[in-house]
Amino acid sequence: MPFVRIDLIRGRRPEDIRAIADAAHRALVDVLEIPERDRFQVITEHDADHVIALDADLGFERSDRLVMIQIFTQSGRAAEVKQRVFRTVAKQLEPLGVGGEDLFISFMENGPQDWSFGFGRAQYVEGDLAVPGR
Repeated sequence: MPFVRIDLIRGRRPEDIRAIADAAHRALVDVLEIPERDRFQVITEHDADHVIALDADLGFERSDRLVMIQIFTQSGRAAEVKQRVFRTVAKQLEPLGVGGEDLFISFMENGPQDWSFGFGRAQYVEGDLAVPGR
């Protein structure tokens, strides 16, 4: 059920972009235990001068290998679970040449009433889908 937006600086090969998307999804499947086919991702490439991502005064520099991930999901997951997602995504992306300084992840939470998977219907509210964690 998570909806994931992945923002990258333009210039990667299509297979590298897919590998990044696959790694992010694998982390969510492994940590959040979502079904494999519960995959909703939008990947957007930007010109380098259209992305500003400083270090929040943490003392490191980012490169053009920057990967920004927003995870939209239902509320209720513990901070420890989110931290496991952060660590797992970082571990999955490291072999793909994305260092920790080039990874930015954010969770955006909402409720079951905020989702429609098609046909203009709220499948969680209408009972077609079980609400995760309930």
